[in-house]
Amino acid sequence: MGKDSEKNLVGQPIFKQIIKMLPREQFDLLVKQCGSDRYYKTLFSWEQLIIMLFGIFSRCDSMGEVCDGMRALSGKLNYLGMDCAPSKSTAGDALRDRNEELFRLYYFALITYFRPL
Repeated sequence: MGKDSEKNLVGQPIFKQIIKMLPREQFDLLVKQCGSDRYYKTLFSWEQLIIMLFGIFSRCDSMGEVCDGMRALSGKLNYLGMDCAPSKSTAGDALRDRNEELFRLYYFALITYFRPL
């Protein structure tokens, strides 16, 4: 008896299932359009989106709580497409310095994408 490979979401955390529903191609086009990854070497825009969503779903109040929560999941971050938890300073710098225009445009793109549902 082998695993049923036809079921795409079996055995995956709910958070990963939500992330898989997001249109990554649309996000990548907006990243190129806004140039939001231009000066960043370690924390890219997609990872910042994952960090922000993790903070929202975890009900964290500060970037320190978000990073500590992600560090506690250290071995399971591969579900989120991340190799390691971000440091507080890197995540905080990206949140403070990166232009929020990308995330505003992606929000409206998601509304358009999910409207038929």
